[in-house]
Amino acid sequence: MKPSAATLDTLWFQALSLGAIVLAASAALASAYRATAPAIAEAAQRATAASLAEVLPAGFADNDLLHDTVEILTVDGRSLTAHRARKGALVQGVVFPMRGKGYGGAIELVMGVDRDGRITGVRVIRHTETPGLGDKIEANRNPWILGFAGKSLADPAHWAVKKDGGEFDQFAGATITPRAVVAAVHEGLELFAAHRGALLDETAPGNEQAGITNEP
Repeated sequence: MKPSAATLDTLWFQALSLGAIVLAASAALASAYRATAPAIAEAAQRATAASLAEVLPAGFADNDLLHDTVEILTVDGRSLTAHRARKGALVQGVVFPMRGKGYGGAIELVMGVDRDGRITGVRVIRHTETPGLGDKIEANRNPWILGFAGKSLADPAHWAVKKDGGEFDQFAGATITPRAVVAAVHEGLELFAAHRGALLDETAPGNEQAGITNEP
């Protein structure tokens, strides 16, 4: 049985109405995105700038860390952006992100390292560790993360939690979490040592290390 002309007209009207609603909604979303995108980007930049400054001593640098960067390659081939901290023309140190694998997933942190290869500070910026246990890696919950300041590859001699023969405390019931952070920070120090010349803007032109690119 064929649908009547009235039925067909109704179906076409409904389809056109639905299409109009979808187009109007899409236009509204696009307009809202255009209106809020600059504010979102500005907020993200402020958050990044705050996290960079938090791992450096007061007055350590006088440049714009957000835009003074260098790209290096990690051991597994990933590109990593390091922010240079300058005083005048001299690069005093760098700040860069690292990632560890915790109990609940990835632990993202940012760490600062000075010219001598000593840590100026470490902060965890994102994680999914167990509340009340693994979240003790947050500076506002526990001072544990502050203990990395001043450490270098040679100090301590064994980079591990005490349960593994190192000097860093573990948390009761949550050894995996601090173990992951210690490993990530240690890896960051090794990365700094491997690319020190490029990170500190000391690599001579035409003699760059493999896998390193500089941005002005």
